[in-house]
Amino acid sequence: MSTNMPNFEVPPEMRAFVEKSVSQAKQAFDSYIAAARHAVATAENTANSARSEAMNIGQLAMRYAENNIASSFDFAQRLARAKDAQEVMQLHSDYVKQQMATLTEQAKELSQKTAKMAGG
Repeated sequence: MSTNMPNFEVPPEMRAFVEKSVSQAKQAFDSYIAAARHAVATAENTANSARSEAMNIGQLAMRYAENNIASSFDFAQRLARAKDAQEVMQLHSDYVKQQMATLTEQAKELSQKTAKMAGG
């Protein structure tokens, strides 16, 4: 048996079409990979920014707590030095007013920072 195969040549137009198709497919794939890398980088940046902002808010809340505790100890020391009930009442009244103003301002700032972080 003879295994003679006919000589088959790819026409130049067909070869050019295939080469162009492969080139276009490679360009599309490269564009897809570039877009995917960009999306991953953007997500990482967003996550890092959110993590950093959350840490800043946590640190701010801790500073507020430390300041509020220090203010309470200061109030307790002033109470211990009070001379009479009238001075105790005045110290208490002043302390409550001060703390309400402080807590209101702290809550406002934390709320704004949290909203900013949540909103982008």
